[in-house]
Amino acid sequence: MATPLTADRLVKALRDEGLTVVEHRSWRTHNRNHKGPWGPVHGVMIHHTVTSGTANSVELCYNGHSALPGPLCHGVIDKAGVVHLVGNGRANHAGSGDDDVLQAVIAEREVLPPDNEANTDGNRYFYGFEAINLGDGKDPWPAAQLLAIERAAAALCRAHGWSERSVIGHLEWQPGKIDPRGFTMNSMRTRVADRLEDKAPAVKPPAVKYEPYPGAAFFLKNGQPAIGKTSPIFTAMGKRLVAVGCGRYAVGPGPQLGKADVTSYEAWQRKCGYTGTAAKWPPGKTTWDKLQVPKS
Repeated sequence: MATPLTADRLVKALRDEGLTVVEHRSWRTHNRNHKGPWGPVHGVMIHHTVTSGTANSVELCYNGHSALPGPLCHGVIDKAGVVHLVGNGRANHAGSGDDDVLQAVIAEREVLPPDNEANTDGNRYFYGFEAINLGDGKDPWPAAQLLAIERAAAALCRAHGWSERSVIGHLEWQPGKIDPRGFTMNSMRTRVADRLEDKAPAVKPPAVKYEPYPGAAFFLKNGQPAIGKTSPIFTAMGKRLVAVGCGRYAVGPGPQLGKADVTSYEAWQRKCGYTGTAAKWPPGKTTWDKLQVPKS
């Protein structure tokens, strides 16, 4: 039994395990806690999305659909091994499953019983990761994606002091489910166990260097947005705006400043709590530093 990690601790655990993490939109406050309890947590559940493409898969898992509101998991793992966080708290991913399986996970038994009942609320007790895959047995599982599943599961096990026996697949929890399809959970648990044998997390990736605030004048021409100005900073800025859920681009972003960049950045400034003229272009130092634009 464990208290769920805070948003900050979850991000830190994943990054300390060597993962690239994207914080999608308002994931830190996006949950289904009003529908039931969240925690204590007992394990990690792995799924496949039955979708293709990163952007639409992440949006689907964030928003859900008419029959099942989002978030549909806590993190989406794309084909490149990037973890996109979409929920923090109770999420609609596990559904009702077998209480005997839950007790086996809590006890970290080596063999799970058959999942032949659906009598226990799994959304309360499990973190959920959706890995982007069609689930047809033909869609490949790239090595980077499998490694990211391993690392994400190990990160949470390490944070809570669990063994690999606290990691299960949806197909081991709820009768009739087949996910994840394309690798076995026993093989994944073996990978997680091997990783957990290391006493310390994986070596952290090199620290990212961020663009310093270039000053308001950089973004203006004659007191107006410098539309048409070209700089790689605008490309990096636009990508970050998309990552934080403020991108308003039909095409792009690119190195030439356009109206979509202005609209997107103003959306970011509103998201940071600014209103009225304070939210208008140009970027301010506080919101720029918070956006963390990678150095071009």
